[in-house]
Amino acid sequence: MASTPTATLTELGFSLRHLYAEMARLDILLQKTVAALASSRNAENQMRGLVISSAEIDQLFTHKPDETVDSTFAAFDRGYRQAEASVQKAQDAAEAEGLLPRLVRLRHAFRLNIFEYDAFLLCLAPSLDLRYERIFGYIQDDVTLRRPTVNAILQVLVGESEDRLRLLPAFLKNNRLLQHRLVRTGSEGDDPGPLLSRQLVADECVVAWLLGQYEPDARLQQFIELHLPLPTEEDRLLSGDAWETVSGAINGQTLALFHGPDMGVQIATARLLAASADLPLMTFDLSLAVAAGLSTYEALSTAIRDARLTGAMLFIQGWDVCLTSITPAPDLVKLLFGALSPVIVSSEKEWHSNGVERADSILRITLKPPTYRQRLAFWKYYLDNIHFPVVEGLDVQPIASQFALTSRQIQDSVATARDTALQRKDIIQRRDLISAARTHSSPNLSGLAQKIEPRYDWDDLVVPDDQKAMLREMVQTVKGRGVVMEEWGVGRKLKTSAGVTVLFAGPPGTGKTMAAEVITNDLGLDLYKLDLSMVVSKYIGETEKNLGRIFDEAQSSSAVLFFDEADAIFGKRSEVKDSHDRYANMEVSYLLQRMEQYDGVTILATNLRANMDEAFTRRMQFIVDFPFPDEDERLYIWQTLFPVDLPQAADIDLRLFASRFKLAGGNIRNIIVSAAYLAAANGGQVTMDHLLHTTRRELQKMGRLVTDMDLTY
Repeated sequence: MASTPTATLTELGFSLRHLYAEMARLDILLQKTVAALASSRNAENQMRGLVISSAEIDQLFTHKPDETVDSTFAAFDRGYRQAEASVQKAQDAAEAEGLLPRLVRLRHAFRLNIFEYDAFLLCLAPSLDLRYERIFGYIQDDVTLRRPTVNAILQVLVGESEDRLRLLPAFLKNNRLLQHRLVRTGSEGDDPGPLLSRQLVADECVVAWLLGQYEPDARLQQFIELHLPLPTEEDRLLSGDAWETVSGAINGQTLALFHGPDMGVQIATARLLAASADLPLMTFDLSLAVAAGLSTYEALSTAIRDARLTGAMLFIQGWDVCLTSITPAPDLVKLLFGALSPVIVSSEKEWHSNGVERADSILRITLKPPTYRQRLAFWKYYLDNIHFPVVEGLDVQPIASQFALTSRQIQDSVATARDTALQRKDIIQRRDLISAARTHSSPNLSGLAQKIEPRYDWDDLVVPDDQKAMLREMVQTVKGRGVVMEEWGVGRKLKTSAGVTVLFAGPPGTGKTMAAEVITNDLGLDLYKLDLSMVVSKYIGETEKNLGRIFDEAQSSSAVLFFDEADAIFGKRSEVKDSHDRYANMEVSYLLQRMEQYDGVTILATNLRANMDEAFTRRMQFIVDFPFPDEDERLYIWQTLFPVDLPQAADIDLRLFASRFKLAGGNIRNIIVSAAYLAAANGGQVTMDHLLHTTRRELQKMGRLVTDMDLTY
């Protein structure tokens, strides 16, 4: 808890005097009920110990009518009026000091009518004084019933009048006393028994609040936090201009729906809104409460009650869990509409309360992901406030541009970078921030994609100079995207793609995957390889679902998505002749749409560029052709791929292999690896014979004819 709304001594004094006066009024009501019952019971019952006699019960009352007045019901009525006057006097004394007794605040906060208020007092009494347990035992003619049942409450407040049936619904689940969790049933288990026989007890948290203290329900304590209306510099930075959009729009009759990916921005905006209304903010993580096994309905209703008790604006995060919860959504939405206080509901996805009647207005606010300018400000703020040395001249602009992180991910990344630097007893370096950003942006793509650790750099990549220059231009595009698209306004003016879309075309083994690794290594991002042939489904709509899941989970990571085997989904989009053609074209259009919306790098690899639709290639920002390597390039590949530590015979002639065998880089890599295994099993060093043997096997695997002449040297 950041703070607890504990009553001041002055407020507590007035509240307790008022509470004492209400208990005196309650005593008169109970005495009147007891007097009516005593006349019909045998005071000297032989079941002493199991029942309470009239003589015993009379001694339990400390507040009695005037002794000079004969014991008639008129005396009780006069005593009750005197008690009411004492209650009003206690309330007036508090109001004269600008205070309101907590019982009165509770009644107003939850809009209790007179009957509900008195029923609550009866449920409260045994929690304040144990003598009420025996009094209720007598009234109910059962010493084991120490808490009032619904029947006993009706008996005390309305007797046997016709009002009993009219007032009975006040004790149903969806009415104020139980819906707001002011009282609860005293029985354990799912079946509380018949309505009239249910014992009711004031909730412990409500009792504690009435006595001047507040603590959340023990089950929710780790999910609730109360913030005083004191916004910080961090709140103003994170919220930016968002809170001004809704400032003054939230009031006691309004439900606000925030949706967007950045929870830090949402909470900061809520804190500023609460502060502008001079209200504390209560944050409640519903998703964590549900994950801990709590009932969604009970957890939500308890949090709403606590916010109302403390006079706080309630911020509910993790509402997405309710959109798929087994608890019927309308019940939860009705709780929100009946909250009686300002509520902000936070979710990643937008939702609507279809089919639920409401009287109050709803304010819908879309909080977009942080822009490059905002991310840059977040990085600088958290680095300035980490209180840990940072390498001089550190430029975080490329990091802010390359990683589309949320505010919390940036804060966590800075903390992780500090921990890394501490481990090696150093200051924070740029590589620490990049590594931390990658850690905190990693998407959950297990089962859909293979994460590849980049091993290669620019020196390893053997492609023509023009292609390599184009790849470097692509890297510079990614690094400068934040400045160009946002600060210079190119994205707003020209409506161009949010991310970078690339097509790699060329025969197998010509370096497409290696180029993706080189680019990713330079950018310091994560690389995920996806086989489109595995994503495409024969079932209508399933391909779009698979693609949607991939892009949704990768969105916050800025990872490089490398789609291999793009031919599985792309090709010459022919005229639509049947439903299969129509849905195939829809899949292509959907992938293109998601690629352009993705705020990262998307690379498609194909072996057959000629089959690509011109309308599709026109929407690619970069198209890089990977030609088959010539002899000099093949020699360089052989030399580059041969590990320095790999033992090899002195007579190995790599020029012979480069000139004689027209192989791509992928095939050359396979040959070297296989030869290394042969060497490990036979003699300990790679020889010409090993390389010729594994070359034969690679050519056979490719379906190419191999002659003995090819394998002589």
